[in-house]
Amino acid sequence: MPSRLRILLIASEASPFAKTGGLGDVTGALPRALRALGHDVRIFMPHHRGVELHATEIRTVVPRLAVPLGDRVVEGALQETDGPGGVPVYLLAQDQYFDREGLYGTADGDYWDNCERFVFFCRGALESLIALGSTWRPQLLHVNDWQTGLVPVYLKTLYRDHPVLGSVGSLLTIHNLAYQGVFWHYDMAMTGLGWDLFTPAGIEFYGKINFLKGGLVFSDLLTTVSRTYAAEIRTPEFGNGLDGVLEERAADLYGVINGIDYEQWNPAKDAALTRPYSADEPEGKAACREALRRELDLEDSRGPIVGMITRLAGQKGLDLALEGLPAILEAGCQVALLGAGEAHLEDAWMQAAAAHRGRVAVRLGYDTALGSRIYGGADCFLMPSRYEPCGLGQLIALRYGAVPIVRRTGGLADTVSEFDPARRAGTGFLFDAFEVGAMVDAVQRAATAFRRPEQWSALVRNGMTEDFSWDASAREYALLYKKALRPAAPRPSRRSR
Repeated sequence: MPSRLRILLIASEASPFAKTGGLGDVTGALPRALRALGHDVRIFMPHHRGVELHATEIRTVVPRLAVPLGDRVVEGALQETDGPGGVPVYLLAQDQYFDREGLYGTADGDYWDNCERFVFFCRGALESLIALGSTWRPQLLHVNDWQTGLVPVYLKTLYRDHPVLGSVGSLLTIHNLAYQGVFWHYDMAMTGLGWDLFTPAGIEFYGKINFLKGGLVFSDLLTTVSRTYAAEIRTPEFGNGLDGVLEERAADLYGVINGIDYEQWNPAKDAALTRPYSADEPEGKAACREALRRELDLEDSRGPIVGMITRLAGQKGLDLALEGLPAILEAGCQVALLGAGEAHLEDAWMQAAAAHRGRVAVRLGYDTALGSRIYGGADCFLMPSRYEPCGLGQLIALRYGAVPIVRRTGGLADTVSEFDPARRAGTGFLFDAFEVGAMVDAVQRAATAFRRPEQWSALVRNGMTEDFSWDASAREYALLYKKALRPAAPRPSRRSR
């Protein structure tokens, strides 16, 4: 088995070029960590509008790339640029599909032609590899989420016997099972796949096409972004209708915790902070706390600041936090919220901030620098998620000494451990039931510990000295890649020629 692997990571977004959430963070950071381990890793993604703002130079590799789309051919171009850490990035350019305001839609909803756009992207990835020929050939394709779900299907069907692609393995990572790429069955002809695949054993899902299901059925291996989530998605509660498929493939399903970039997220070097600090020299965090209070017009208080940086969505438990807000304030806490999302939650949180001036601060939108200052100035970090495949917020919070208060689900359960005051062990506070009382009880435990400085200092240090950098996760992925590689076809002996 080769020790140096050739991996093409295929995703619809990758930081810093294009990002809507955690998928972009992961696909931007994991290749750099794998490259640091000595592997030849490259990224394949669409050339979205704005990519050029983050690229020093974009080179055209294949000026006219013909991609079959049903009974017609759509032309695009294959480009290349350099990503962070020297990772080569291939860009599939097709302005009709990708030169748009948003990656998947606008505030009014998803783009009506997303099926067509991502059929083109999936087949375009394989046609690009064929066009590259012997220039560079991956051993394995690491595909991500529904937007790439048809790639493993094509590998095992239309391209099964192709001399360039026939021996290439595949691994699919599920970043969030709730998003599946479900489209009406009339689009089946556009995929170029036979109707024999439109069955419950194939890509059919309640009379429709399901891109993610295709990836689950046809990939050589499956991963998701935490061990607990890997178990949860095999149950009806979290399986979103695909729990049966995942149960059938349980032997091929692995949970690998996401990491974070410890150079990017480093309170000792973060220029957005008022003062740097670290686990060994934590004094600067107090200055960051007071600076945050001033910036957000929070009152002087001896109680803890509870930070939240999140999408304002039901999945994230923002409705639960809102319902529990009076009790959180009663516990002596202040709340600092940064994020955007569902309009009714945005309105409700803005009303709450107006009703509790000086104790609740809400900033709508995404502001990287303010996010750093909330991580740096907050004492606690609340994530009351209904479900959470992995979560990055709690990992950053640990790094910045903001003690996580989280629901015991998905990656939150795998990365935060309950604080034991007697042994001064653990890194945060957890609750199980998705209920206001359970969440408030965890907040109250945190507030009690905060009033005991020696306990709190130990708790903060425990979190700041945890290691959730990408190195360990990259090593796990490398082992799984080797497991997913298809054995090379045996060469015929001279006698048989």
